[in-house]
Formats: sequence, C-alpha cells, structure tokens
Amino acid sequence: MRYRPKTLLGLGGVAIGNGFQIHSNHDCLQAMEAAWNEGVRYFDTSPWYGLGLSERRMGLYLQDKNREEYTLSTKIGRILQPHENFQLKGIWEGKLNAAYRYDYTAEGTRRSIEDSLQRMGVSSIDIVFIHDLSPDNGDMKDNWVNYFDEAARGAMPELIKMREEGLIKAWGFGVNRIEPILKAMEVSDPDIFLSACQYSLIHHEDLLEQVFPLVEERGLSIVVGAPLCAGFLSGRPRYLYAGYYPEGVEEKLNSLQRIADQFKVDLRTAALQFSAAPSVVSSVVPGAHSEQQVRENAQSFRETIPAEFWRTLKREGLISTNAPVPTEGFL
Repeated sequence: MRYRPKTLLGLGGVAIGNGFQIHSNHDCLQAMEAAWNEGVRYFDTSPWYGLGLSERRMGLYLQDKNREEYTLSTKIGRILQPHENFQLKGIWEGKLNAAYRYDYTAEGTRRSIEDSLQRMGVSSIDIVFIHDLSPDNGDMKDNWVNYFDEAARGAMPELIKMREEGLIKAWGFGVNRIEPILKAMEVSDPDIFLSACQYSLIHHEDLLEQVFPLVEERGLSIVVGAPLCAGFLSGRPRYLYAGYYPEGVEEKLNSLQRIADQFKVDLRTAALQFSAAPSVVSSVVPGAHSEQQVRENAQSFRETIPAEFWRTLKREGLISTNAPVPTEGFL
C-alpha cells in the first residue's frame, strides 16, 4: 500500500481561498480550528485556490502544529507571479494580488513547491498533486496533451525523485476528469489521485468502473474532491464549477431528496458517506469556511444510514448496483 492521508475525513481548501464568495480570515481560521478539534488531520490546498490565499490561511493555522500529526497536500502546475488586483473570471472572489503561468517542468515543480512552503510557513509537504492538467481546463482544452507530455518529461520524474529523497511521501494528479488519471498510470509511478467532480451521488460511474479497479490493483488510492458537487447536494444553487446545470442533474437531485425524505436521511450526510465508502478511497475533502459547516461534516461521518435507503437508491437506478455503500458511520 502506498502512502495515505492520516484521516478519512479531510478539509478541502477551495472555500478557504474565497471560492464562490469572500470569507474573512477569522472565519477561515475558526473553520480550521473546528476541523482540528473534530479530529481532521488531512488538509488539502493549492496555489490556485485564491491565487495563494488558501495556502496562506491554512499555513497560518498549521504552522504551530506538530508536523507529524497531520497530512498536508498542495499542488503544482501554476507558478504565481505578483500582480496588483489581477482580474480573473472564475470562482475566486475578492482582491487577487497574483497572476499565474503554467509550468510542468522539473524546475517549475521544484519552484512551485518551494513557493508553497514559503507561503504556508511549514517545513514540509506530504502529497503533491499535478493540478488541472486535464481536458476540462479552459486554458488548455485540446492542448492538455502537450502539457501532459511536458509533465511526463519534467514534473513526474522530479516528483519521483523527491519521493525517493524523502522530501515528499506521495504524488499524483489532482483533476476533474478521469483521462489524466488513466494516462498517468500508463506512463509513470504515481501513488494517489485527487479526483474531483467524479465520485458523487450525482455522477460516479466512470471512476467506479474505469479507474477504481486499476487503482486497487496497484495499491494506490483516491482522494474524493467535491463530494457535494460544490454544494449542490447540500442545498446550494450551483453545480460544480461550470456555472450551469447539466441536463438531468436537477431531476436526479429531486429523486435523491425524495428518497432521503422517505427514510429521514440528511442528503448531505448520505452524499459524504457514499463518497467515503469504497476501499480505494483514502480520504474525502469537502470544503468548508465556517465552524458550523465543519461540525456538520464531521457529524455526517458519525451517522448510521439505514441499509434499505441504499437498496432503494440502487433499485431505482440512482446509484450503480455495484457501488460500495457504508454499513455504519466512519467516526
């Protein structure tokens, strides 16, 4: 078995980087404190999240903690460059004081990790994900294969070298599609993947059928990102990061909610537990920016959901018949 995060429930850093709306430093640090008090010991961030803001906020909290007590992951692929009030269309709110350029070379990988360590003020990073090297990245689109080739020559060998040197414990890809994950396993020796948007109650078949068997065969693992579809499964009026509702997702949400109401199950709880159930999943990293959200997520991992609820979802075709489901709470 390759390296895995210390806890099944982690904390994702999108909201802490002002994803979707502005949050105060105070609220984000309180969310970090609540996560720690709930036993969370895996924290995932990225230079991309708020263009450095998420890393700074997470590091401010973690820098005084015992480094051996928690798992920390961040990402490479974008080098941040100082920029006064950078204008960027997307999910990041508030003032952005950095621009970015893509760099998947060996030198860029080292540079990015060193920059992240300085932003966070911590001594080491456990897991490094090659970030957003995927066909859904609007900056890349069909050109993502060229960036992948650059990473295969540069970032991947460099991360293997850093793992062998003991500078990191594991590396992989952090992406929203399965194609880069499959391709990475063909050409290199990754340990772990952060797969966002691909394993939820709404959509999970591709990861379940095409990726999980290969990951299990190699002793690797999956970190599930966006298990609530960026809030869609917890009542937020948005679905993931595209700014629109794909065909059929609202109807599926209504069907899921109907059955959840029938069994008096909190749909957010069911969504989190569903994403955590497969044995190849080493952690689930829902985002949070407040104490309340963190505590609700932790409580969801303690609940036991009736087996008949899961059988009904399978019987009605709302989840795959071979999808693993929990038998009891996780905490």
